[in-house]
Amino acid sequence: MKVALTTPNVLTIARIATAPVLVYLLCFTGPTAAAIAGGVFFCATISDYLDGYIARSYGSGSTLGKFLDPLADKIVVTAVLIMLAGTPRTPHVPAWLVVVLVTREIMVTGLRAVAAAEGRVIAAGELGKYKMALQAIALQGLLIHYTYLHINFFAAGMFVLWIATIVSVWSGIDYYVKVIAMLRPAAAGASQGAKRAAI
Repeated sequence: MKVALTTPNVLTIARIATAPVLVYLLCFTGPTAAAIAGGVFFCATISDYLDGYIARSYGSGSTLGKFLDPLADKIVVTAVLIMLAGTPRTPHVPAWLVVVLVTREIMVTGLRAVAAAEGRVIAAGELGKYKMALQAIALQGLLIHYTYLHINFFAAGMFVLWIATIVSVWSGIDYYVKVIAMLRPAAAGASQGAKRAAI
C-alpha cells in the first residue's frame, strides 16, 4: 500500500513529534521551559488548523490523514495533561481531572472503533469541536503557568479546563448515545436474520 505524504500529513506527523518535546520540557521548572513549552504547543495547535484547511482547500485529504489527524490531537493533549499532573512545579493539574479527561478519550476512541467495525462512521459533532478548542486554550495557559502582565496563566488555564471537562464529559455521553442508536438497528436486523435462518 502506497502512503501519500501530502502536506497535511506532514504537518500532522510534525504535530505528533511535538509530544515527546513537550514531555521533555515539562520535566523542568522555571519560566524559560514553560515559555518554550507554550510556544511548541501553540505551533502544534496552529498546525492542527493548517492541515485541515489545506486538505479542504486543495483536496489533498487522504485516508492516512483521516486516521492520523484525530490520533495526533489525542497524543499531544494526553501527553500534556499527564505531564501537567505530574510536573515538579506547583500548583499543578489535579490527577483525578486528568484521569476523567483521558478516560473519556479512550472510551470515545473505542466506540469509534466499534462503529467502524460495523461499517459506520460518526463524524465529530459540534460538542467535540468545542471540547477540543477549550482544551487547547486551557492547556496553552497551563503550559505558560506563570503570571505575566498581571494575568495568572495557571489560574486562567484551570478555569477553562473545568469548562472543557464539563463539555468533554457531555460530548462523550452524546457520542455514546449516537453510537448506540446507530448500532441498534444493525443488531436488530442481525437478530431477525438469525431467527429466519433457524426457521
